[in-house]
Amino acid sequence: MAFDLQAYFTRIGLQGEAKPDLETLQRIHLLHTCTIPFENLDVLLRREIRLEIESVFEKLVVAGRGGYCYEQNALLRAALESIGFVVEDLAARVLITQPTEMPPRTHRLLLVTLNQQRYLADVGFGGKTLTSPLRFDMDVVQTTDFGDYQLTQVDGDFLLSTHQQDKWLALYRFDLQPQYLSDFEVANYYVSTWPQSHFCQHLMICLKNADGTTFTQNDRQFNDGQPRTLDDAAEFYQLLQDKFGLRVNHPRYGFSLAEFAAISLP
Repeated sequence: MAFDLQAYFTRIGLQGEAKPDLETLQRIHLLHTCTIPFENLDVLLRREIRLEIESVFEKLVVAGRGGYCYEQNALLRAALESIGFVVEDLAARVLITQPTEMPPRTHRLLLVTLNQQRYLADVGFGGKTLTSPLRFDMDVVQTTDFGDYQLTQVDGDFLLSTHQQDKWLALYRFDLQPQYLSDFEVANYYVSTWPQSHFCQHLMICLKNADGTTFTQNDRQFNDGQPRTLDDAAEFYQLLQDKFGLRVNHPRYGFSLAEFAAISLP
């Protein structure tokens, strides 16, 4: 299904005029992360993750599902380019798990140029997903409603870190080498099929809220602040719909309670 900008706007709840300016970029970035969850359900369901924009649009917009970085940032790029932004694809090495060795490039992010100022845009990094684009400025603390971030340089790469518990936590490092769909298809296949991939072993789902809070699969206070257990697949299946806004009835991208119960729960 071809990309439809107005349908995307409806999906994220964007109202008013959309122009290639900073205000529009900021609004879209926030609304996207507050309405389209980061999730890896299809990986656990052993489904192929398709990255061409037609499939991404049908899954995340038409079917009302979420996705992970390759899908999320593909959708954001299509929207921004349709509005008139200049957008480049980049790839990053994820460091948040503190790997002992240099990890491969398995994360997709975007570089947006606006009036000769560059911005880092990324709506697909799980619980640490940015809710606002960051100026591509080095050694400057940038404050958002969801925390402080900083870009620095290390060994010729750029490092994105967030301030957490009185220290800086490295999220990922990247360079400015352009990436192509074929690059992402290789990395996507690796992270969605390699048995030791984190995406193949753990359910991950995250949705941002405009008030600065975040819902994840580990949050035990989804409903009015009252603790609840999520060991009941039927209960969590309903929470996916009620709290994360996922649709489960699409003929291609939906999934039944029985299918969901068969995969790992948090």
